[in-house]
Amino acid sequence: MTDLADFAARLTALTDGRASAPRIRDGVMTLALDVGGLAPERRDGLAAAIREGALTVPGVTDVRIAMTAERRPLRIIAVASGKGGVGKSTLSANLAVALHRLGLKVGLVDADIYGPSQARLMGSEDQKPVASDKKLVPVTGALGIPMLSMAHLVEPGKALAWRGPMVSGALGQLIDAEWGDVELLIVDLPPGTGDIQLSMVQKHKPAGAVIVSTPQDLALIDATRAVSLFAQADVPMVGLVENMAGYACPHCGEISDPFGQGGAESTAGALSMPFLGRIPLAIDIRRRSDAGDPPAAGDGPHADAFMAIAEKVAAWLGRAA
Repeated sequence: MTDLADFAARLTALTDGRASAPRIRDGVMTLALDVGGLAPERRDGLAAAIREGALTVPGVTDVRIAMTAERRPLRIIAVASGKGGVGKSTLSANLAVALHRLGLKVGLVDADIYGPSQARLMGSEDQKPVASDKKLVPVTGALGIPMLSMAHLVEPGKALAWRGPMVSGALGQLIDAEWGDVELLIVDLPPGTGDIQLSMVQKHKPAGAVIVSTPQDLALIDATRAVSLFAQADVPMVGLVENMAGYACPHCGEISDPFGQGGAESTAGALSMPFLGRIPLAIDIRRRSDAGDPPAAGDGPHADAFMAIAEKVAAWLGRAA
């Protein structure tokens, strides 16, 4: 049997703080449970687990749970770049994984409607979302992270010849899905400053933006344009990430810089925005990404590099709360 104090402690852990302190009167235990943002399966499963545990408390013969729906606000971090080919999608996937490992309730949206890649990066290519109450229910990516991508909705390799309004509508369906208890969405935007970016800043108002660039001067010129777009929309800058920063020869260990060195950090300083860190140009990152096994899910220097950036993003979110 379990006494009331022990059950209350277990209740807090079981519900992640969503349940009120339980009370017992005439053999009936009563409590309130915040189910806002929870999928129906999760809600019903919690209620069943609470009832089962409550009936082990001495003197309890019945359990009454008042369910409330105080939905927790969903915050969005947009990951953007001024041009393609800078590793933005890889950074988005690994940032989501690293934030999840830090304990945040993270979801991932692949907003690159024409060129989705997150299903491959997160090992969820064979999954299809279902609908609940006219909303998409996300599939499960690496580490159990809920996610949505057009790659889950269209045939592999099929080109989407959609105009702007259709693309904006698709973005809305992905973001306004049934995210359950997710509190933070990482949104992997396509490169550039077009329709999807405008829809994002106007309709979905990110809490902040992370800009990804290589150290190359041309990439940094385009990254500056991406910063300008978010600044005009009053979206705060979380910071700038320098990707493909240095290549270690697998044979001799010598570091070379095919795309230059330090350009993103200098640009961040010139734009008075935080510099979040560097990710190296490494064959292991490429191989694991292609295999749907994000490096941030493991250990080692590459996982540490992504985790260091995630820690800065988490700290920024804490300050911006």
